[in-house]
Amino acid sequence: MRDVAVRAGVTKQTVSNVVRGRVVVSEGTRARVEAAIAELGYTPNLIARSLATGTTMTVGLIVPTVGNPFYSEVVEEVEAQLERRGYHLLMATTRGDEKRARRHLSSLSSRSVDALLVADDFDLSEDLRLLGECGLPVVLCAWEIDPPDTLPVVTIDYERAGYLAGRHLRDLGHQRLLTVADLPAHRVRVQGVRRAFAEDGLGVPDTSVLAAPGTTPEDGYEVTLAALRAGARPTAVVASTDALALGVMASVRRYGLRVPEDISVVGIDDIPQAAHAHPPLTTVALPKRRMAQEATALLLRTLTGGGPAPPGVTLLDPGVQVRASSAPVR
Repeated sequence: MRDVAVRAGVTKQTVSNVVRGRVVVSEGTRARVEAAIAELGYTPNLIARSLATGTTMTVGLIVPTVGNPFYSEVVEEVEAQLERRGYHLLMATTRGDEKRARRHLSSLSSRSVDALLVADDFDLSEDLRLLGECGLPVVLCAWEIDPPDTLPVVTIDYERAGYLAGRHLRDLGHQRLLTVADLPAHRVRVQGVRRAFAEDGLGVPDTSVLAAPGTTPEDGYEVTLAALRAGARPTAVVASTDALALGVMASVRRYGLRVPEDISVVGIDDIPQAAHAHPPLTTVALPKRRMAQEATALLLRTLTGGGPAPPGVTLLDPGVQVRASSAPVR
């Protein structure tokens, strides 16, 4: 650190401020310090720094999976935001297992991470409350069902996402609808679809809501093809994720029908594959990167002396991305 300070023409404290990211440093000074760090190959001794400061400069992140593009983008954005402030990311996945989620909560908190970001919907409210009482900053994101009001939560208005999908199809004149959803996880999205149809006096009967066993294209393909073979004749399908929607479109083609000429298809998420589908998928875009940015900012504010983030829910608005998979009813 002393060598970096000499090379950059600053004090050791300034070098420390740049490395730790806890104090605002002018862009010119930061650039000189970072250039000196690169030239000298300086790497902070994290163990020594942890002992000296009582912090690890590490944030724990729990997500259900990285196989889902939604969570992959969340992880990427959280890591990018942390790196800009000199923090490291320690990640764990729950894989849809509540016991595994609890083990990760215990493991990450005992490994002395400075804060914890949880992107999941398991009933862990009591566990998270206890962590908060121990002084560990905790922020939740991507919480879809009944987010707790005792912790700061940054999430997306998933009910509105379903509503926008349903409203788009109603504006195109569709009345006969199938909804393919990962239930009960995405029941809020289905409620939004129903609200859009109810505005026009139309119901979405339970028989037209298909419960997919998961959120993969294969899940969407199987349940939709089975419904078509059983006699379902929708003019449109809403899928609770884009991955399911991709499977829905494949099943429609397999059945000998066309998208959108015979059946319009709308997804929810706006994963990268949606724009390159055949035809490109109309979807409700979820602002997942913005969500990750705001949730991480709440944690960093607490860690850098800005005070604890207040409990409460911040809802971010989704938006419709119209592409070629939806069209007016014929």
